[in-house]
Amino acid sequence: MIVSSASDYRKAAQRKLPRFLFDYIDGGANAEDTLKANVADLRAINLRQRVLKNASDLSLATEWFGQSSRLPVILAPVGLTGMFARRGEVQVANAAAKKGVPYVLSTLSICPLEEVASQCSQSLWFQLYVLKDRGFMQSMLERAQRAGVTNLVFTVDLPVHGSRYRDAPSGLSGPYAAQRRMLQVISKPAWAFDVGIRGRPHDLGNISNYLGKATGLQDYVGWLGKNIDPSISWSDLEWIRDFWKGPLILKGILDPEDARAAVRFGANGIVVSNHGGRQLDGALSTVKALPPIADAVGNDLEVFVDSGVRSGLDVVRMLALGAKGVLLGRAVAYALAAAGQAGVENMLEIFAKEMRVAMILTGVTSVARIDRQILA
Repeated sequence: MIVSSASDYRKAAQRKLPRFLFDYIDGGANAEDTLKANVADLRAINLRQRVLKNASDLSLATEWFGQSSRLPVILAPVGLTGMFARRGEVQVANAAAKKGVPYVLSTLSICPLEEVASQCSQSLWFQLYVLKDRGFMQSMLERAQRAGVTNLVFTVDLPVHGSRYRDAPSGLSGPYAAQRRMLQVISKPAWAFDVGIRGRPHDLGNISNYLGKATGLQDYVGWLGKNIDPSISWSDLEWIRDFWKGPLILKGILDPEDARAAVRFGANGIVVSNHGGRQLDGALSTVKALPPIADAVGNDLEVFVDSGVRSGLDVVRMLALGAKGVLLGRAVAYALAAAGQAGVENMLEIFAKEMRVAMILTGVTSVARIDRQILA
């Protein structure tokens, strides 16, 4: 397989995965207008090409919360990653460690936190949802501390599950979902053997550990739907801020007022995110939401961003608009599904090469120097 971009990995993942899993990665809410805008609006950002600027001494390294990263990217939390490749979360964590970038493990991972932490040579970041079951949240925070998790990413944009039209037709949910998934698995024998058989168990590891019983794919929508909390408010997060002693990042901020509230709350960082277009269709693309949010909070906290990023060039665009780091979700999922850990590592190498080209041709030599001056 010859791969030159994230889009090549997407095509390969579509060929390899059962439809219900590919559509889970690839789809968004409702008509998917925000999902499409995330990509289109980002590609519409023009850069200012400069020449004869001596960009030979170039560095892609950066630092957040006193922790270094070889690239200004973080591998984002994606639920069910262990279904895209055999023990997928472990493979992603090892790829991140090898390339010297952070990885955020999802609450809804197939591999439990302890398995991933024990097999990874670097400390993890961990993502947690606001849930009705406060006992589960407390348990996960305690487990994260014991596992050596350094940073907590708290997802705040899921008080209700988005309307994802692909889920029922694909077999992720709806009538006879299990039977339809089985037919899809039969049509993908390579995946069925490598992941379906060799990648067991396929339960939601973190939830199973807490409940003391196996939880399957059917519990993904059911358990999550019963436990997401539409009544959540800023005051409900105070116990988490008091409990968690490391950096706390709030993920799902799209409005400057909410960004300023995050500063008052005492968050150490925010992720400007619309959940990859999977929650409120019609919400702003993150590239449009980012600049006013970055202006609103200044240096009061670290501003990260996700959604729509498909290349190293996109990373540079986001940094120029005010982000200090960029989370990669779908690009990682496609690469993992297509080629496992090696695919993720190669995807990061592709992104790094694209970043170097963009930085040299805009005349900047370090991540810290990427700002709006490079925009056309």
